[in-house]
Amino acid sequence: MAITIKTAEEIEKMRVAGRLAAEVLEMITPYVQVGVTTNELDNLCHEHIVNVQKAIPSPLNYKGFPKSICTSINHQVCHGVPGHRALKNGDILNIDITVTKNGYHGDTSRMFMIGKPSVRAKRLIEIAYECLWIGIRQVKPGAYLSQIGKEIYKHASAQKCSVVREYCGHGIGKNFHEAPQVLHYYSPDIKDTQLSPGMIFTIEPMINAGKRHIKVLPDKWTVVTKDHKPSAQWEHTLLVTQDGVEILTLGENEKPPQG
Repeated sequence: MAITIKTAEEIEKMRVAGRLAAEVLEMITPYVQVGVTTNELDNLCHEHIVNVQKAIPSPLNYKGFPKSICTSINHQVCHGVPGHRALKNGDILNIDITVTKNGYHGDTSRMFMIGKPSVRAKRLIEIAYECLWIGIRQVKPGAYLSQIGKEIYKHASAQKCSVVREYCGHGIGKNFHEAPQVLHYYSPDIKDTQLSPGMIFTIEPMINAGKRHIKVLPDKWTVVTKDHKPSAQWEHTLLVTQDGVEILTLGENEKPPQG
């Protein structure tokens, strides 16, 4: 699949979809507390997307996925299926939201801490957030896609963390997943791509406290770390502009990490 350069009209639709996805994360934040089930969070997000935003939750029925959001707890890396599991004090949780509006997708995720997680889990969340922003800072016309993964990997490794390789960022637009693939590590074997204005893609590094190795649970969706050590992920949808980058899913009060 070729990389599509979005038109001005498409970019405007992507801005709307991105803003809505970010809004869902803002909406759900007060509900992420001890005792709530991930099913309840899924229902709240579904109702908001469908009834308030008049939009579509992109994950629902995507390749058979049964829910409207992904909820990944502790050592779950990604694609966690909401269920009857109630959140406990000390849990960490990734909520991944993708909204379709007027035929275009906006994709974002963030980490939540329930009660008081361990020092290690809290630091892992911070490192994953730093990795996301390090990747974002590489995005500008003329830069190369490989630089994103190279810098993310360098930072994660320096912090004694590992980067999941089996899943990556992706182009997005009319399709949930488009070209290019955005690796969060560097591989000289992958053909590199130079960034041009109008490209839209996600950066979504999955950072593990232990080793990078993963497995998929019998539900055929939920990905977990093999060593059961925690994993953290943040995600934004990004537009390459004429002189840099625009974050289409930026939260209302979100700020880059210091340093």
